[in-house]
Amino acid sequence: MDVLVIGRNCLDYIAVVKKLPAEDEKAPLDFRLIEGGGQGGTAACCVAKLQGRVALIGKIGGDEEGAYCLDRLDAFGVDTSFVEIVESGRTPVAYLFVTRKSGSRTIIYEPSQLPKIELTREHLATLSTAQTVLLDPETTYLAAIVKKNAGPKTRIIYDCERWKPGVEQMMALADFFIPSAVFLESDALDYGHMDFSQKVLRLKDDIKGQLIVTHGEEGAFYPHDGRLYRVPAPVVQAVDTIGAGDNFHGAFALAVSLDFDLHRAVRFAVATASLSCRDYGGRQGLPNMKEALAVTGQIKEEIVCPPR
Repeated sequence: MDVLVIGRNCLDYIAVVKKLPAEDEKAPLDFRLIEGGGQGGTAACCVAKLQGRVALIGKIGGDEEGAYCLDRLDAFGVDTSFVEIVESGRTPVAYLFVTRKSGSRTIIYEPSQLPKIELTREHLATLSTAQTVLLDPETTYLAAIVKKNAGPKTRIIYDCERWKPGVEQMMALADFFIPSAVFLESDALDYGHMDFSQKVLRLKDDIKGQLIVTHGEEGAFYPHDGRLYRVPAPVVQAVDTIGAGDNFHGAFALAVSLDFDLHRAVRFAVATASLSCRDYGGRQGLPNMKEALAVTGQIKEEIVCPPR
């Protein structure tokens, strides 16, 4: 297994509008679509699209929404044998509003009421042989058991969305800790009036593994060998940023399993995430491996801060 993903699945209802209305106002709908969603599910589809061998551990409800999500995973070639169908459960849904001109998205999501993921012996056996394990934000509580049962060469990657209980343990155990820039504003970090670069370098002091910070159109930032690097996002005809962060994590996990060096792995992840914005829904715009590598070769990392 190149990548074992553990995380959330949901169903996305996507509405595309010219402009979001203000509160208590209304606006016409350009068009709508339905797609599978969830950080874990989308990241797994990304790995499969890039020709990686990927399995997903997660849960869905025994409803029409769950059946749709499972069909979409299967369509991409994700190994879904570890996706548990909770017959009496309800698959969570999310409502996404995409502004047509900018491609930005506003999300209202339903917190999952499905039981938490618990790792079985079969899961742990697969975990011990996977090249990389990608944990999405819903699985922070699994840090210790994943670390204990990972193989000697298995790399653990954590997709950090926001501060939550147990994140400190993940900061200490993950080989790659990848938050978005929003995480740096967490009250628990209390970075005050530091500028962005200072916050990244300060967070690095609390991370045992490699830190990478995603920053939307700005690309991704990471400290390495005393320097702070930035990989800028390539120019693409973006129509929708849904799933871009999930696709970054999926592509990066595959790059690590393929033994890309750090600089190339981040460029590959940025390229893949950017290209995924070419179509609506987070998955239809995903590039194949040839396309992703071609754009990766066109990107060059930049030094933001010289050695400290």
